Amino acid sequence: MKLQTSIPLDVAENQLNYQSQLLILGSCFAENIGEKLNYFKFQSVRNPFGILFHPLAIEKLLSKSIQKESFTEEDIFFLNEQWHCFDAHSDLSDPSKENLLRKLNTALGQTYQQIAKATHVCITLGTSWVYRKTETDAVVANCHKVVQKKFSKELLSVAQITESLDSSIETIRTINQNTQVVFTVSPVRHLKDGFIENQRSKSHLISAIHQIKGASYFPSYEIMMDELRDYRFYKTDMVHPSQLAIDYIWEKFKEVWISPQSYPMMEKVDTIQKGLLHRPFNASSEKHQLFLKSLGEKITYLKEEYPFMKFNK
Repeated sequence: MKLQTSIPLDVAENQLNYQSQLLILGSCFAENIGEKLNYFKFQSVRNPFGILFHPLAIEKLLSKSIQKESFTEEDIFFLNEQWHCFDAHSDLSDPSKENLLRKLNTALGQTYQQIAKATHVCITLGTSWVYRKTETDAVVANCHKVVQKKFSKELLSVAQITESLDSSIETIRTINQNTQVVFTVSPVRHLKDGFIENQRSKSHLISAIHQIKGASYFPSYEIMMDELRDYRFYKTDMVHPSQLAIDYIWEKFKEVWISPQSYPMMEKVDTIQKGLLHRPFNASSEKHQLFLKSLGEKITYLKEEYPFMKFNK
């Protein structure tokens, strides 16, 4: 008896391995997949500007990075004892104006450097809804709790999203012709927009992505909606996927996008990571000291083969 329908998945042609260089951009779910890749010690840079929800925000920062523009005092503002930038997530906000500008411009440089060498750029789109600052008519990446009346809200059309995604790819190609761009739509439900509005938003994203040539698509949203169509796969907020759902979609991503030749190394990394999380009953016991010695040897062995791997002891 079959109690579940499965999304058909084809193995990607240009899979990831431990020589791959990744840039991961986008919504909360980009963070989830990025954390998995970081756990297994793949070479990746994740959301230098923090979480970005919609395609226009991603397009703007890709363009700014590749054109080597800089953020200035005109791009930031002070509110609630913090300096903020409408183009970046509040994770970068800072009580110091100088620190915020330094973080923003460091992120621009980091993004440029990673795009230039990236074998894969993975972009997770969260929503088609955007907020436009009425004073300047500029679309923002994050409102930073500025009062609602200062913004107008609009739903990007399929044509607008398609144009933005095409522009992002063209911008990337100006410095890296060979990178593989992978799109996915976040399974996080943006219910603050409304139930129907969330579905409209996701459908616009999916329709636009499938009009893009030269990019790949991984069906995170479809796996969540179909294979995991049960509220037990959500956190208690009924909006974000639970850890079990994240793990499940990660396994699907691994099946499609990670080379099987990398699996043995992933298992070794996993063993070390679990060892580092181990908390002994008696830290000074001979048995634990032998365990730590063995763990240190395993880390040394991996770093000899892959010097970029760093483990937090």
